Amino acid sequence: MAQRVEPFWQRKTLEQMDQAEWESLCDGCGLCCLQKLEDEDDVDAIYYTRVACKLLDRESCQCSNYAERTRFVPDCIQLTPGDAAQFKWLPPTCGYRRVAEGKDLPPWHHLVCGDPEAVHAAGISQAGRMIAEDAVAEDDWEEHIIFRVG
Repeated sequence: MAQRVEPFWQRKTLEQMDQAEWESLCDGCGLCCLQKLEDEDDVDAIYYTRVACKLLDRESCQCSNYAERTRFVPDCIQLTPGDAAQFKWLPPTCGYRRVAEGKDLPPWHHLVCGDPEAVHAAGISQAGRMIAEDAVAEDDWEEHIIFRVG
């Protein structure tokens, strides 16, 4: 009888994952690439807006220049296993955050279901519902808040 092998994200720590495994935890939702607002009265609160980073393809939720993104968006955050304790700002659906918190990936995650479009079909991403960063003044981002984390 064949023994069932647990998926890598269940049997490895974040630090044990190779680069390909680490990158594959990204579910492709693009939520981390939306502009966020912080509440100075509540330091734990992060408000996600519908305003997309200038490099984010608003239909596919993929970065249009992932390899050089920090050159064009200097404050773009590079997620690393060593930063896992800081992932509370990510949406609770995020594969990186879920694995860091010891939770399993959701059924719509491409590593679970095999379909990279499932994240969009499940309504997790904002594909087709985002607005371009240059289409709205930064002072008006508050009008485009879609959810709060923290």
